[in-house]
Amino acid sequence: MELRDGDLDLRAWTMDDVPALVAACNDEEIRRWLPLIPSPYTEEDARTFIEGKVPDVGRRQFAITEDGAVVGAIGLDVSESIRQGTIGYWCARAARGRGVTTRALRLLSKHALDDLGLERLQLFTDPDNHASQRVAEKVGYQREGTVRSHLPQRDGSRRDSIAFSLLRRELT
Repeated sequence: MELRDGDLDLRAWTMDDVPALVAACNDEEIRRWLPLIPSPYTEEDARTFIEGKVPDVGRRQFAITEDGAVVGAIGLDVSESIRQGTIGYWCARAARGRGVTTRALRLLSKHALDDLGLERLQLFTDPDNHASQRVAEKVGYQREGTVRSHLPQRDGSRRDSIAFSLLRRELT
């Protein structure tokens, strides 16, 4: 499946994406906000992810591409029984600040609500990740509050997360 918005595509990952995935996931900013990503991130880690063999990673994972180049990632984990989805995303350094992630989140959210018939979407950000929070808010996600001790860290500690949700009528 592929979703498109002009020059922006959400498409399945391929083995050709391994170098771009490795480069992006070794970026300090991505490692900072996504502590469950292996560090350093290797080609083997990328192949395992692309093959869908990473535990606790949703089945719907997309490369965000702009004019064919990988500029980020976005994923949707669906709970069919309650018609709810959880979305996560990151953006490669070269594409930050240009609205790429906002466009990708809007595109995937619209697909999840309209085409998959989900009733509620949610996402979580680190309390200090203001850029990610702005992305969510631009798409219409509502801040729900703090989820205490939600995200495990590399050092074994846990950090809070900020929860956001989107209902069908709120998509902008």
